[in-house]
Amino acid sequence: MRALNTLLGTIKKENDIKNIAPEDYRKLAKEIRVRLVKSISKTGGHLASNLGAVELTMALHLFLDFPKDKLVWDVGHQAYVHKMLTGRTRQFNTLRKLDGLSGFPKVEENPADTFNTGHSSTSISAALGLAKARDVRGTDEKVVAVIGDGALSGGMAFEALNNAEPMKSNLIIVLNDNKMSIAKNVGGMSNYLGRMRTNQKYNNLKVNIEERLDKIPNVGTSMAETIKNAKNSLKHLLVPGMLFEEMGIIYVGPIDGHNIEGMLSAFQAAARIKNRPVLIHVVTKKGKGYPPAEKNPSAFHGVGTFEPKTGEIQDVQKQTYTDVFGDWMLEKGKECPELVSVCAAMPDGTGVMRFAEQFPKRFFDVGIAEEHAVTFAAGLAAGGLRPVVSIYSTFLQRAYDQIIHDVCLSKLPVIFAVDRSGIVGRDGDTHQGIFDLSYLTSIPNLIVLSPMNGKELCQCMEFAYGCEGPVAVRYPRGAVEAMEYTESMTTELKLGKANMLCCASASASKKVLLLAMGTIAGTALATAEELERKNVSATVVNMRFAKPFDKEMIRQLVPKHDVVVTLEDNQETGGFGQQVESFLVEEGIVPERFLNISFKDCFVEHGTPEELYKRYGLDAESVVNKVLGRLDKE
Repeated sequence: MRALNTLLGTIKKENDIKNIAPEDYRKLAKEIRVRLVKSISKTGGHLASNLGAVELTMALHLFLDFPKDKLVWDVGHQAYVHKMLTGRTRQFNTLRKLDGLSGFPKVEENPADTFNTGHSSTSISAALGLAKARDVRGTDEKVVAVIGDGALSGGMAFEALNNAEPMKSNLIIVLNDNKMSIAKNVGGMSNYLGRMRTNQKYNNLKVNIEERLDKIPNVGTSMAETIKNAKNSLKHLLVPGMLFEEMGIIYVGPIDGHNIEGMLSAFQAAARIKNRPVLIHVVTKKGKGYPPAEKNPSAFHGVGTFEPKTGEIQDVQKQTYTDVFGDWMLEKGKECPELVSVCAAMPDGTGVMRFAEQFPKRFFDVGIAEEHAVTFAAGLAAGGLRPVVSIYSTFLQRAYDQIIHDVCLSKLPVIFAVDRSGIVGRDGDTHQGIFDLSYLTSIPNLIVLSPMNGKELCQCMEFAYGCEGPVAVRYPRGAVEAMEYTESMTTELKLGKANMLCCASASASKKVLLLAMGTIAGTALATAEELERKNVSATVVNMRFAKPFDKEMIRQLVPKHDVVVTLEDNQETGGFGQQVESFLVEEGIVPERFLNISFKDCFVEHGTPEELYKRYGLDAESVVNKVLGRLDKE
């Protein structure tokens, strides 16, 4: 009942915000921030970016008419407020939970979610397509793209900006800039010029003067050109958006991203400009309204559970695979001066921040630009250095061509540290790393490793550093302890050689061969233990190398087992299992019973890794049932 007495409680569907009186906007913004903090403290999620975008989102919802008008969020980290303002507040406690609200815009959730997003630097391209589709159809909906200052560093964003003016279409691009230093560097003049240049009377006056001067014989044309040049020189001195202006995009700003009336006026003025894209530069404060997030916006960007009153993050600190990689980088960097680190705007997320602090001249954060990161690393390698490129699996796939063309074709010694492979969890389908085995093993000259535990991750990195060509090492998100096993299970790495973790009893009547790739070896061992209880003996092999994989061991073991099972946290198509099956066919040793345990041609939604592995049949219980079912079949 309490929610019904709040302003936020009255917003039950899209466009209901238009019923809120302007004098109550500040109160509504406060209620939204309180709900964000309370909910995300329990579910985890992207808090700081949403706190900073509250007024911006409110202004956009006051300006647009959903679902007719189209709003495209870049990445979608800051779309939680948008979900609230489209009637999903009651469901907000399900955010990022299995079968609950996604942490990103999803068309299937609500028609006001115009476009599915999750990766960076895409919103301008998508919105430009929507705007042009509108023009071709002859309809009149407004189209707005929201992009952050970080996402604007991505090459795809510049490609879209370059293409925007020739399209001759009205498109509003909102640049959400949450770097406070920019706000301090501009003053009233910039805001005045921004308002002036979106004023229709000013635009008409400018065009009329130029047209009339052009008609004066002899003198008019040169005078008009002189005035234009003088005007442009003044712009270069006073207007910070000349890059956009030179590309044919009308620039407005910077303006206060927490002033709803000011932003609404700018949006309305921009909508009146015909056949031209308009970029509105708004300055926001990341984490605004919640002191812990304002003080440390990085920690509250993607945060787990925390105490809302104090901001104390409650996640238990366990050593992760990312930590293990970061430790290796730091120690290796001390002994190898040619080792350099390259990341794409994720120094904390990929564990290289300590390396950056220790070796600042050997650390390169290229921003959200994965394609550039890979080719830049290729140049470093060609120049005699040993670059390690640390990028999340889901983002590395954006640089597939660069891996092929710029690294592997020339056999350059670039190491790819592929973080967040397999199931990431609550970030959902746009972030799951379930394609890397398929796309990496398809590339000639590239060695691909997938360690089963933390110690083996260090061994894989050492092995990669000793190679003369490109190597990719994939490892998951999460705590190392959950996947550590006995010392005897980790042996020296040799190219293309697997490691047998346990062997089926020769006297057993039923024998199963489990070929595991990466940390899913833990599932294979748990499966073997349960099968033993059911009088089925199992051999478990930690494959380690996805490319080249140990064909000789497979060739020897397959004929000795009743069922052959491949296990991987990757898509079935093009994955390890299919490659093993193809090899068995070529060798003419196809087993009577073969099981490929993997993700079957699908995108995997959000949820905890445990929930998702169980849902998709990759947990030990499901594997056991599948094996027993296959054994029972004649």
